[in-house]
Amino acid sequence: MYTIDNTTIGRPYPLGVTTEHDHTYFSVAMKKGKDCGIILYDRKTKESCRHPFDVRGKSGSIFSMGIENLDIERYEYNFYDGEYVFTDPYAKIIYGHEKWGKYGDHIRGGFLCEAYDWEGDKSLKYPYESSILYCLNVRAFTRHRSSGVAHKGTYRGIIEKIPHLKEIGITAVELMPAYEFDETERHRLPTAEASMEEMVKNKFAPPQESEKKEKYNCWGYIEGFYFAPKAAFSSNGDAVSEFKDMVKELHRNGIEVIMQFYFPDSVNQGVILEALRYWVLEYHIDGIHLKGERLPVRAVASDPLFTETKLFYDNFPYEEIYGEEEVPEFRNLASYNDDYMYTARRFLKGDDNMLGCFLELQRKNPARHGVINYVTNYYGFTLSDMVSYEKKHNEENGEGGRDGNDNNFTWNCGTEGTTRKKDILKLRERQMKNVLVMLFTSQGTPLIYSGDEFGNTRYGNNNPYCQDNETGFVKWNSTGSGQSIFSCMKSLISLKKEHPVLRNEQEPKLLDYIGCGYPDVSYHGEEAWRPELSGYSRYAGIMYCGCYGKLDKKEDDNFFYIAYNMHWLPHDFALPKLPKGMEWQLLADTGRESGDMFLSESLAEAEEQPRAEVKPRTVHIYISKQKKGQKPEKRQYVRTAF
Repeated sequence: MYTIDNTTIGRPYPLGVTTEHDHTYFSVAMKKGKDCGIILYDRKTKESCRHPFDVRGKSGSIFSMGIENLDIERYEYNFYDGEYVFTDPYAKIIYGHEKWGKYGDHIRGGFLCEAYDWEGDKSLKYPYESSILYCLNVRAFTRHRSSGVAHKGTYRGIIEKIPHLKEIGITAVELMPAYEFDETERHRLPTAEASMEEMVKNKFAPPQESEKKEKYNCWGYIEGFYFAPKAAFSSNGDAVSEFKDMVKELHRNGIEVIMQFYFPDSVNQGVILEALRYWVLEYHIDGIHLKGERLPVRAVASDPLFTETKLFYDNFPYEEIYGEEEVPEFRNLASYNDDYMYTARRFLKGDDNMLGCFLELQRKNPARHGVINYVTNYYGFTLSDMVSYEKKHNEENGEGGRDGNDNNFTWNCGTEGTTRKKDILKLRERQMKNVLVMLFTSQGTPLIYSGDEFGNTRYGNNNPYCQDNETGFVKWNSTGSGQSIFSCMKSLISLKKEHPVLRNEQEPKLLDYIGCGYPDVSYHGEEAWRPELSGYSRYAGIMYCGCYGKLDKKEDDNFFYIAYNMHWLPHDFALPKLPKGMEWQLLADTGRESGDMFLSESLAEAEEQPRAEVKPRTVHIYISKQKKGQKPEKRQYVRTAF
């Protein structure tokens, strides 16, 4: 066993372990601190040895020690405080949990040994108006046999699926918890060295050989080791290098990486700040989604390290962060909540008093912060289940139906669950396309949950956090309605990327502030310029004026008119008159009985269309085109100051 000949008092910060030149420094906060120190475990001989802290290295309740010439590749470590043995909450590597579902009795910290070659990698820093987000669970994303990857359920599996992400048009992946956590939920269990007295005192139960944990917390929204990537998500046990490889390859392909961090109330706020800084610096992540109740959100949002890092939270205190007038140079903060999801769902199914709320959220895009819009997420129903179920079906979770949200605001289109009725299946497909049009033509940043791009189902389970199986995994359906939804989503994302008026840098003012003769966005009803906004209205036309967006920063964008009819009756829309030399062309119709909702040029010849009949629960998209033989009208604009 290693014998310590040269030790120094060390330094209290940074907490955890740091290595500089030939010294390894340990620093940890102790609760008792009367008999405390470091345990080194020899990985070769399996021997261990305790090394007590010198009281001279005590600062407050922090103990520190420096060890010279420690062979960090040979050892693992833990700390002890009296008889209690615990793993460093700041550990950069965690050993003993490399295999999914097998949480060892000997969990230990490890040392980072080698520098990683990032090959010039840098964060991508996409603005929110240019971002398409994709939320996924690392294991569930590729664990199913249909994924077709060699390294299922791992960081490398995500690398294998980069062509798929690029085909859709994704610019950022948001990872559900991918730091080390205990899916067996034995995370409060101390190591085997802890005394029986300590176990009884803290109400721990010693592990039983016959005990089997068949129910896993697959999502990881529990306290974890926030400085270490999850080892069970790696294909070869080297989670540090594999996670970095994943980030680097995603960046090479133009895709950002956003990390979710869940912090329960018990986590020290200092740990929170240090962990977030560490991941940005060490793993080059592009963004952070903060989850939890008692979080130092103002401190995080004001940290100068994060001014170019995307930060998501339910609702930041923007006035406290920016004051009354400040607008950040890079809009890095974003509101991430369910407002859009439930409003869009209720408008989709035809509820009263939803049209006005939907139109307001549809244009929301504040100058100070981004807005993340989604109609599904990891919790709740998938896109397919959203139009197939009204009630949750969580029986397999084993919680007596008490888990999951009871208020889904969904409509099953006439039959609960699976059906062979063609009319219902067609309506469900149309409703999925309708809500996707809403999502991708709204001004906020759209987010997709993995599997929704081809109608993945969870069989009505709206809280499959413990379903490490067919229910929780993404099923890669590329045929039938799955292919139709995939094609629809790809086309809508492409449309949003190609046309700036659908992703403006600023929120529409509903005014003609450049003097072009049209407001940036306007609302219409069965008569042009006269929207029906009563509580009973379930239809509206939205026109986007192309003069407020520039193609290649030079030419005006196209005009768009989107006719939403969420009513169970048909409605005729009078199309607004376009500038001289232009006419409307039907670009997409979610009510098409066969084929893609986007019409080919041969089926969508431009012609004078004073009115448009839109069938029940259907959306039309119209785009402006130049009339044959006529040149575009040159217009001079005078911008009005706001």
